[in-house]
Amino acid sequence: VQLQASGGGPVQAGGSLRLSCAASARAASAWGMGWFRQAPGKEREFVAGIKLSDARTQYADSVKGRFTISRDSVKNTLFLQMNALKPEDTAVYYCVADNGMGRGWNPEKYDYWGQGTLVTVSS
Repeated sequence: VQLQASGGGPVQAGGSLRLSCAASARAASAWGMGWFRQAPGKEREFVAGIKLSDARTQYADSVKGRFTISRDSVKNTLFLQMNALKPEDTAVYYCVADNGMGRGWNPEKYDYWGQGTLVTVSS
């Protein structure tokens, strides 16, 4: 599975960005896809996940109500709409997907990672 994230960049606090992730066709067999992020000097953390079969979503508490994950199944593209951005949202954002095996979707467990796109939120 290949994942190519894009859409990052600089933005002022309170602004919005929309990240995209173009996935290879094989990603369509995953249980779910999602987004993680890693801020400078911090560990990588879960941001949002979506189950492909029914579009059920899950979010980290820190982004609930501000971020929305969605997927275009025809184009096999994952999105992350980020609103009301805060300086603490500054991070490299990674698109992820699982391998479609095992017991089903685990919102915070994935096997494939894209290269990341940097989001910088200034105050």
